[in-house]
Amino acid sequence: MSEVQTAEAPVQVSEKGFVPTLLLCFFLGAFGVHRFYTGKIGTGILMLLTLGGLGIWTLIDFIIIAVGNFKDSQGNVIKAA
Repeated sequence: MSEVQTAEAPVQVSEKGFVPTLLLCFFLGAFGVHRFYTGKIGTGILMLLTLGGLGIWTLIDFIIIAVGNFKDSQGNVIKAA
C-alpha cells in the first residue's frame, strides 16, 4: 500500500487495481464481481441476489469507482496511479 498526500490527511491506497475494478464493474457489475474482488463479500452477495439493485447499484458503483472514491474492504481507496 502507498500513501497519497492530501491537504487533510494521508489516504491509504488499496493494492487492488483501479482498471480491473472498473472493468469488472462494467462487464459483471450486476453480479457484484467487483465487490468480491475488493473483498466486500457481504455486499457482493446482495448485488448477486438483486442483480446489482436492478442495475442502479451497479451504475452508482461504476461512477464512484471512476471518480476514485471507491474503497476496498479495509477502507483503502482504489485509485488510478
